[in-house]
Amino acid sequence: MPLIDHIDHVVLTCVDLDATKHFYTEVLQMRLEPFGAGRVAFRFGNQKINVHVRGEEFEPTAHLPVPGALDLCFIATVPLDEVTAHLERCGWPILEGPVERTGATQKIRSVYVRDPDLNLIEISELTP
Repeated sequence: MPLIDHIDHVVLTCVDLDATKHFYTEVLQMRLEPFGAGRVAFRFGNQKINVHVRGEEFEPTAHLPVPGALDLCFIATVPLDEVTAHLERCGWPILEGPVERTGATQKIRSVYVRDPDLNLIEISELTP
């Protein structure tokens, strides 16, 4: 049996917490979850993204916690056409896609956007 089963959370370092909250809660429709002493996370499914503000990181932290260094892929709960329509309604530019890619368990169809800190965000649907 392997040692690791799944990812519980990742930590994102941002510059502008309000802009980050807007993107992850309004554009990606994740749930804002306050926790601990003034901390916030974005919850989706059984995972979450904990947030650190640059210069105010919680210890322990990554060796070089910097905004814009992440490349994340999310599987959407709706068809990718609905995702692209939602992004257009939000005025959020799509960098690339839809394009075919290889996911962790099967082929996926994806679009790419950037969050306010320029992290690369891939939003995908599973394909047969």
